[in-house]
Amino acid sequence: MSLKAFHIVFIVASALLCLGFGVWALTGDGALSVAAAAVSFLVGAVLVVYGARFLKKVARTGYIAGGKL
Repeated sequence: MSLKAFHIVFIVASALLCLGFGVWALTGDGALSVAAAAVSFLVGAVLVVYGARFLKKVARTGYIAGGKL
């Protein structure tokens, strides 16, 4: 597995972990749980945007189109 492919897998795993933690944090009580969920959702959204931009950049270089992912 190449470094670019690992980077994509790591971004997806990190985004899913952030979103899952945000859902879990919403089950707690208090303002701290809501704040933790909000921060987690924000970081997850940033990771999704970053991942999409990275995929677009990698696809533009022909790396994914060549089937080398």
